[in-house]
Amino acid sequence: MHYQDAIAEEIRDSAARLLAEDVGPGDITAQLIPEKQMARARVITREATILCGVAWVDELFRRLDPRVSLHWQAADGDRLAAGQGFLELEGPARSLLTGERAALNLLQTLSATATRTRHYVDLLEGTGVRLLDTRKTLPGLRLAQKYAVTCGGGHNHRIGLYDAFLIKENHIAACGGIEAAVKEARDIARDLPVEVEVETFEELDLALAAGADVIMLDNFNLDDMREAVARNAGRATLEASGNVDETTLRAIAETGVNCISSGALTKDLKAIDLSMRFIDQPG
Repeated sequence: MHYQDAIAEEIRDSAARLLAEDVGPGDITAQLIPEKQMARARVITREATILCGVAWVDELFRRLDPRVSLHWQAADGDRLAAGQGFLELEGPARSLLTGERAALNLLQTLSATATRTRHYVDLLEGTGVRLLDTRKTLPGLRLAQKYAVTCGGGHNHRIGLYDAFLIKENHIAACGGIEAAVKEARDIARDLPVEVEVETFEELDLALAAGADVIMLDNFNLDDMREAVARNAGRATLEASGNVDETTLRAIAETGVNCISSGALTKDLKAIDLSMRFIDQPG
């Protein structure tokens, strides 16, 4: 399936799952409000963020009640300041309240992913090093978070287990060595990239000799990364992984590696503080 088609399917599926999870057989509290009562509401962010999740929220309210109109004042990838309003909704008061939490849950999580990514990307400015995500995503939100990483200026490493080889320690042991593992990968799918994770210079040399496209330097210290860059001499793409945070990111990039991967972009998140309030008294 094409990536954009997969994203569109993910948006539809996520909206359906979230509504089923939160609304279930019906919102009993919303029934306190007269069925025909209309309202307008505004969503604001209480902290600076990178917005992400517009299409997901659009689809959620389309499924919930197509009478709800959404008016966005920002797009995915835009920087928002603390206190900034970025979405106004208009429609049946019941539907605005029923969809509120599911919509905010999506926005606060995807915006947190995009915001963390943009922060890391800003720290890398001028180095030419690409920031990559990992498969350490929240369950059920793989494609959504991968999309959020791109909104923050990062790059997707691989979507799942099917679009690239990543040969790690246990794969190497089970295959009988790096050379055998790389050869088997080429035999299985010659058109897919082959990456090998290495922990020593000996493994690095073996991966280079085997013709790996990408070599992941797992928990190498800075001096060893510089030595790995010199040994590589541009033959393979070098990816640094392990002990990556905002205090180490720039120094890792300055060793000369091509890219840095970090699970923190998608798993170590603090949700963005968002709020929805009625801006007209229902009447």
